[in-house]
Amino acid sequence: MAHSDIPSVLQRIVKTKQEEVQTARAALSLEDLQAKVAADSKPRRGFAAALRAASDQKSGIGIIAEIKKASPSKGIINHNFAPALFAQQYEQAGASCLSVLTDRDYFQGDDSYLIAASNAVSLPILRKDFMINEYQIYQSYLMGADCILLIMACLDDRQAHELHALSIELGMDVLIEVHTQAELERALKLPRSAHNIYGINNRDLNTFDVDLQTTLNLKNFLLEALATDADDTEKKPLIVTESGIRNSDDIILMLDQGIQHFLIGEQFMKTDHPGQALQSLLAGAATDE
Repeated sequence: MAHSDIPSVLQRIVKTKQEEVQTARAALSLEDLQAKVAADSKPRRGFAAALRAASDQKSGIGIIAEIKKASPSKGIINHNFAPALFAQQYEQAGASCLSVLTDRDYFQGDDSYLIAASNAVSLPILRKDFMINEYQIYQSYLMGADCILLIMACLDDRQAHELHALSIELGMDVLIEVHTQAELERALKLPRSAHNIYGINNRDLNTFDVDLQTTLNLKNFLLEALATDADDTEKKPLIVTESGIRNSDDIILMLDQGIQHFLIGEQFMKTDHPGQALQSLLAGAATDE
């Protein structure tokens, strides 16, 4: 994938990530990091398994509730940011999994937020960041991440395959994020695995506009491509719609189209009590069924 094909905002982020990895490696070599990982026997909390379990519940809804302080397009979203408290609220409100932003420069995140959230709850956690190098995968493992994010828009095929393989080797699940059919076609070249989760992001990375139609347009292509796995309980395709889910009507729209899993952050984080916002959303979806 030519660098010029990457949306400009992602080009800047990728450059920052390359610098971050260089700085981290100067402080701790890859070999020393790998040795730390080898000495860490903490089991992962199956992220994909939690979403599959949610599919079998009465509501059939799996929510990945996100903890994020800010975004490049909105600035600070939550001024009373408390990662551990929000994680506990989300768990009590019925989230299946958590997503924690660790990117510093663009989302005002921090590795410590993921560690704090992980220590506060038993839910599986996605490290939400821009993965471009194996070093970050090992870092994610040591932080306690149960799942990592691979954004196809900022990876070439070789990088995607290498990072995907390493994550699974370490026992972590992988949320493979796409925005377009071209990215989805590339994502489908990755090995099929029970660790795979396919995320369709409704946000245009060039304009930041959000359109739920993106999920509806891509999900049939994805389901068709994964049809051979549909009867395998272990590998039953997991599709997550990301960005732009604002209310229970949006949940119902997706459920009607066979989409059961949702990554929601901003809608919860712009309130003073993210857990209550999640509870209200789930209650509204149950009432409207």
